[in-house]
Amino acid sequence: MNAAVAPMLEVSGLTKRYGGLVAVRNLSFAIRPGEILGLIGPNGSGKSTAMKTIMGVEPPTSGSIKLDGVEIGGLPSHRVARLGVGLVFQHSRPLNRQTVLENIKVALLPDKLTQLFAGADVDARARDIARRVGLSAVIDRKPPTLAFADLRRLELAKAVARSPKLVLVDEPFAGLTASEVGAFSELIQAFRADGCAVLLVDHNVKSVSALVDRALAMYLGEWIAEGAAADVMRDETVRRVYLGGALTSAARPESTFTDRVPALQVQQAGVVYGKALALQEVSLHVHEGEFVSVVGLNGAGKTTLFNAISGLVPYTGRIEWMGRDLGGSSAATIARSGIVQCPETRELFGEMSVRENLDLGGNALPDAERSERLAWLFELFPILRDRQGQMARTLSGGEQQMLAIARALMMKPKLLILDEPTLGLAPVILETLSKALEKLRQTTSISVLLGEQNVTFALPHADRVYVLDHAKIVWEGPPQRFEEEAAATYL
Repeated sequence: MNAAVAPMLEVSGLTKRYGGLVAVRNLSFAIRPGEILGLIGPNGSGKSTAMKTIMGVEPPTSGSIKLDGVEIGGLPSHRVARLGVGLVFQHSRPLNRQTVLENIKVALLPDKLTQLFAGADVDARARDIARRVGLSAVIDRKPPTLAFADLRRLELAKAVARSPKLVLVDEPFAGLTASEVGAFSELIQAFRADGCAVLLVDHNVKSVSALVDRALAMYLGEWIAEGAAADVMRDETVRRVYLGGALTSAARPESTFTDRVPALQVQQAGVVYGKALALQEVSLHVHEGEFVSVVGLNGAGKTTLFNAISGLVPYTGRIEWMGRDLGGSSAATIARSGIVQCPETRELFGEMSVRENLDLGGNALPDAERSERLAWLFELFPILRDRQGQMARTLSGGEQQMLAIARALMMKPKLLILDEPTLGLAPVILETLSKALEKLRQTTSISVLLGEQNVTFALPHADRVYVLDHAKIVWEGPPQRFEEEAAATYL
């Protein structure tokens, strides 16, 4: 990209606060015409917030956003759109009663009441756009009948119809198969060929890296690295953010687990959300007392996998627990059978005290057994003993995470599923959680299925590791082989 060409988009010192939370802090970057910039970073790093402030969905707290030298920061989104900024939504928003052709024609209409009706050339232009994005074969169909990939193409077609100078593309690869990712990448490259500037946000780091001219990595709202995608992904700070640092392991060989048939067996599990493929032929197993980690970037399918095991979403394939097929079982029945999930969102009762949340977890236990369990948990998480009378919503994020895990343990699970327990936690809290998991591992027969982005947290607590990428298991093995065989491709 010619550095002498003036930037189309210039972002300088962009900051966005929500009360005391700083979602984006002093972010600066520029994009030139015909350039694709990829915004990457772990979940919660501020990427989507930055995009929303540029589009005018959220006003910036401070800083400058200029399009071709004109300040657009703080303008409402409809005015930003009229100035030449197009947004390709992650979630399709078509007019379901209109055909594909009619949806594109609506996007072609001018934003003036005096020009509400389409001119004679609009039909031809709409058909040409449909052809460009690969929708000619379904042009007379309505959106509810389309495949998921075609719905994404329709969002692109609507953006093309507005003839934007700058295109913001939010999570373009979410829910697409590997072949569809390639086709969609070619469509996004067409914007570059037209001289547009493109800002791309996606959790599929490898697909983003293969597409963009430059990548900008964010973490906790701040810029951490920028440059050629390959260089950014090799950057030590970026790798530490994604991988967490040095990888260590204290795994037990699978041969040490004496159950002939694993306690949990997932066989060829598949999950579809509407028309988005969220899980594809995933198979894994967990022995009684074994700690298994499923690592993958945000959006890989970890939560979907856990929800399928817990009976929260319908799935294809087969899931067996203690030799019994769980197909058709309710989530409550599965929980009573010994599979307890601690969700990423924690789902605490905020207006209830710590003790009341714990008592709810153990409400099926006899009084004496519940008291004994509480005493054991207060040894595991001493801070909760001191916070017993405090409302859950007033706890810190780390304390809430401890409470969520403790409440799950109150149910005396045989298999504890932990979904992203480290998300957004300070290092001192991570150390407390790490010690608690190690104590569980050494002193109980509980099996643990841990889903994590943070490899450095996941590996020390794993006897075996699965890597989930784009809805598929792409690697399995002991943690000591991860760094040699899988770490380089994890990003």
